[in-house]
Amino acid sequence: MLELADLKPGEKLYDLGSGDGRILITAVVRFKAKAVGVEISDDLVNSANARIRRLGLDNDAQVIHGNFLDVDLSPADVITLYLATDANEMLRPNLEKYLRNGARVVSHDYAVPSWKPKLVDKDPDIHGHVIYLYQMPPKKK
Repeated sequence: MLELADLKPGEKLYDLGSGDGRILITAVVRFKAKAVGVEISDDLVNSANARIRRLGLDNDAQVIHGNFLDVDLSPADVITLYLATDANEMLRPNLEKYLRNGARVVSHDYAVPSWKPKLVDKDPDIHGHVIYLYQMPPKKK
């Protein structure tokens, strides 16, 4: 997902529904990005942040507890999603509101309804999974 998004050093990644934080950690370690996870489970927030601290990455990554529908996404260069289609649809207005021209959204397995992907990757190495890459267009006036 991060390769497909062409994540660059210094860019800010938001992982919505970040779970154990593995995408955040990979973004920081491998891509030298800054990373923010949003997770609703207290246990996952605590364990992911503890792992981030143990790895010495807490200046570059963090998981915040909350509902991703309530988060200001405007600092994001890249958003990663592994959410069901209905959650992507609920999230779509926030993505359109907050994300600037050129920001990328990468969704694992589930499309964002009414958006046309820039690229759809069906990697045989990930056994039938599909990754959708979207790029935000300029805002309509």
